[in-house]
Amino acid sequence: MHDIRAIRENPDAFDAALARRGAAPVSAAILALDETRRARIQAAEAAQAEQNRASKEVGAAKARGDGAEFERLRALVADKKAEVAALQTEARELDAQLTEKLTWLPNLPATDVPDGKDEAGNVEIRRWGTPRVFDFTPLEHFEIAGARAGLDFETAARLAGARFVLMSGALARIHRALAQFMLDTHIGENGLTEVNGPVLVRPEMMFGTGQLPKFGEDSYETTNGWWLIPTSEVTLTNIVNDTIVEERELPRRYCAHSLCFRSEAGSAGKDTRGMLRQHQFEKVEMVSITGPGASEDEQQRMLRCAEGILERLAIPYRTVVLCTGDMGFGARRTFDIEAWLPGQNAWREISSVSTCGDFQARRMNARFRPEGGGKPEFVHTLNGSGLAVGRCLIAVLENGQNGDGSVTLPEVLAPWLGGRLTLGADGTLV
Repeated sequence: MHDIRAIRENPDAFDAALARRGAAPVSAAILALDETRRARIQAAEAAQAEQNRASKEVGAAKARGDGAEFERLRALVADKKAEVAALQTEARELDAQLTEKLTWLPNLPATDVPDGKDEAGNVEIRRWGTPRVFDFTPLEHFEIAGARAGLDFETAARLAGARFVLMSGALARIHRALAQFMLDTHIGENGLTEVNGPVLVRPEMMFGTGQLPKFGEDSYETTNGWWLIPTSEVTLTNIVNDTIVEERELPRRYCAHSLCFRSEAGSAGKDTRGMLRQHQFEKVEMVSITGPGASEDEQQRMLRCAEGILERLAIPYRTVVLCTGDMGFGARRTFDIEAWLPGQNAWREISSVSTCGDFQARRMNARFRPEGGGKPEFVHTLNGSGLAVGRCLIAVLENGQNGDGSVTLPEVLAPWLGGRLTLGADGTLV
């Protein structure tokens, strides 16, 4: 959500920033609506003042026996009361219209975000690791013999439909080991607090983080009005929904391993083979709640937390900053981490780390009380994948595959796999 005062103060800058995201200028329409709303509020206040004055004079007229003046003032009080009510109703309706318009506008990009229309405008900022040179043609994850034994798309389709997978045996254990490794690293080394929260939330929580109303079709709503979370960013960020925290409590750093649900409404025909793009998947999510002065450094910190997971798994990756045309709705700046998938001979996104400034906080009314005193201010919110577990499994399988159909697993997973670091071609751990 945007601050209407900032739009009033510099409407041209607001429109220019929206234009970088491909949006049409809107400040004139917004400010016209705002001016009308403020005029109704001022008129209601003026009418209320007249009503109050007349109310005081009614008693005096009655006391001195001036019946005509008494009746005139009583009628005036009634008229002003009705006028105030009508003006306040109009002001509330106009306020709702203004909020609705602001609700649909994306966050403004940070000044250092590169301009661009789509992913072609993203800018690579660094790489880590060297893609392995194979002495055979590397396969995609669902073609590797050892993985095929634990991936059952047919049964999943019978159970739930397309874009689901049934994992079993050693593959399910490796998937779980990856999630545990991520969580333990973030908790024990990166200073995040683990949270196990609901995956069903109220619609106002989805509104707070920007999924509603614009992206409702990308998520699942239950018959009683709850929503299945598309990411635990929703749960973690909304911990501070409609609260005032003390500045000394910031930053708050959370992480959670959860199921995530997405309808993938906008991705028809994309990545239909394998488990790269599913309706149900698991992710270890990171969320930070900070003061305004700390959010820039916090984004870099979160980025390093996510990159560090891939480095310890020995997965080559590159980090890119998304251009204005490829950023998410609520982000001011986003870094994507893309893992190398030799089976696809491509870099594929495995984490996004975004800073939202106070955009989500305004939607949530999430504030902090400054230590030095003064009025509460809006917090800044950040979120990032640390990492997408299923996509990480794909990267581990494809980068560790061997010519005989087995997979050599990262050494760092040994504590969670009983020391067995080879997925055999028959789908067992050895």
